[in-house]
Amino acid sequence: MTVCNSLHVQAFNTCDIAEQIRATPGWVQHYQQMSPGHFAGRVRYLDLQGVEIYEEHMNTRVEQNFSAPQGALAFCFDRSDNALYVLNGESRNIWITPENYQEIAVVFGPEFVQRHALDVARLEGLFMAPLNSHQNALFSRWLSATLTQLSQTYDPPSREALTQQLLEDCLFILDNACTCLDPGALQRRAGERAIMKRVGEWAAESPEEQLNLLALSEVAGVSLRQLQHAFKTFTGMAPTQWLRLRRLNSARRELLSRTPAQTTVAEVAMHWSFWHLGRFSSSYRALFKELPSDTLKRASVVQAAGRGRR
Repeated sequence: MTVCNSLHVQAFNTCDIAEQIRATPGWVQHYQQMSPGHFAGRVRYLDLQGVEIYEEHMNTRVEQNFSAPQGALAFCFDRSDNALYVLNGESRNIWITPENYQEIAVVFGPEFVQRHALDVARLEGLFMAPLNSHQNALFSRWLSATLTQLSQTYDPPSREALTQQLLEDCLFILDNACTCLDPGALQRRAGERAIMKRVGEWAAESPEEQLNLLALSEVAGVSLRQLQHAFKTFTGMAPTQWLRLRRLNSARRELLSRTPAQTTVAEVAMHWSFWHLGRFSSSYRALFKELPSDTLKRASVVQAAGRGRR
């Protein structure tokens, strides 16, 4: 942690998606790794007492199933496509980040929203829609540079002045982005987003439940074709691939929670419907860059070390 008079910029380097979640408090989040590699992430966080700034980096593709804090209003700037996404506490969706993803967000807390009489209702229909404006990239770069400056200076601006500037800039950028909207595209996006919201709610409420493709389309309440189109838009992959990666992530969580005395790789593989152990090990290694047996052994060592410290 770096202390800057009354402003504190916290920085966390993470090596697991569970650590990445813990580094962003206040959000309801479920992450799953969706592309090969050893996960490496970074979060910078500044609390302005009612307004928060988050900057997040992740090297692998990650499925994010999340919702913002209740009553809050969040302005999230995706630095991969320079789009602005506005969220409130009801915004809940599934999407998959690109590799080497970078995002920076300004979150106005519920008390701040009420105190400044921000009319959240007028934003209905805009939540989670990609809002494009040439100011997006400029603002996100400035905001990232501001966090860096605050972590290095002993003469920061006042909290009140920075908070007021953030509010004015975010509302200005939002107004400019709204003038570029295509109402037809926005309506289509809203329909696809509703499909993914239903899938996201199921995935969050039943994280370990397994479904096939037909059952997933029933959860979403749409035809297979509609489901496939929504998945392509929001995740860039087919639903069958998403279901398979989801099972691999579930198997990893189980391996990390058990010891070789409690289970075997074969038992875990079959529990998650991987009936060919060789293919399971190959797929697991391709995604997580280690064999499932190595994960199980490592988890055993970590648990033993934890008992030793107690």
